[in-house]
Amino acid sequence: MNYFDNLKLTFKQGNSLIKLIYLNCTIFLLLKIIQILFLLFNFSSSFLLSYLAVPAELSQLLYRVWTPITYMFLHEEFFHILFNMFALYWFGKLFLLFFSEKQLVGLYVLGGLMAAVIYIAAFNLFPFYSLLIHQSLLLGASGSIMAIILATAYRSPNMELKLIFFGSVKLKYIAIFYVLTSFFGITSNNGGGQLAHLGGALAGYLFVVSLRQGKDLTSGLNLILDKLFGLFRPRKLKIRHSKNKYKTSMSDAEFNANKARKMVEIDKVLDKIKTSGYESLTAEEKKRLFEQGNK
Repeated sequence: MNYFDNLKLTFKQGNSLIKLIYLNCTIFLLLKIIQILFLLFNFSSSFLLSYLAVPAELSQLLYRVWTPITYMFLHEEFFHILFNMFALYWFGKLFLLFFSEKQLVGLYVLGGLMAAVIYIAAFNLFPFYSLLIHQSLLLGASGSIMAIILATAYRSPNMELKLIFFGSVKLKYIAIFYVLTSFFGITSNNGGGQLAHLGGALAGYLFVVSLRQGKDLTSGLNLILDKLFGLFRPRKLKIRHSKNKYKTSMSDAEFNANKARKMVEIDKVLDKIKTSGYESLTAEEKKRLFEQGNK
């Protein structure tokens, strides 16, 4: 088995968390390969990001309605995807201690969508972003990961996570740190990304609050995803067997003779039970007796 076969096997056997990480990494590698090929022919590949990342300007978004989905699997720089995937792995594992794999995927998408909504709304509502709105693009899984972090921390705030240089830290303090850092960074050079983090955090909070009230915010999304993925799954062939297709009709005499023969066989089985007990019967005799008893 070669390296690629191992990757395929790991993907098929892995849980939803592993598949999300694989999907992000695969898209990152494919994008890098395409960009290198374009550069070899002196073509610009900058348009790829503009068609996959979320634009802040509404007029651009109307022509790229797919971007609120594609952007959450899109990374441009190596360290961007590296840190995001590490965070997704560690906090995703903690998330799965309390919630299901389907809820992980659903919240990943829900958090990404909420992050995109907050980002777009803020850039179009606040004058501070007016000079940046025409050139701003949102990409990365950070919003989705923030949703997973907040949901886990809100579900189990006192669970401790061991961090290098800091020792054991409760999840609620990690969540608070991320939220405050994002809030105080909304006017920085990466203001759009910080807004997306807050949107993802809001999605994670609402997910747990709604779940405690008996409503799963990810159920609708998971239903849509199941139907979507079902379109690409190979369908199993259904074979129907007709019970009477190959049966030939019997005359009354043949029917009676066949019935009498079966009764003789059943009598022999019953006699054997009387003399030697039920355990002495062969598998075929037990089957014959069972079929007779169900008639």
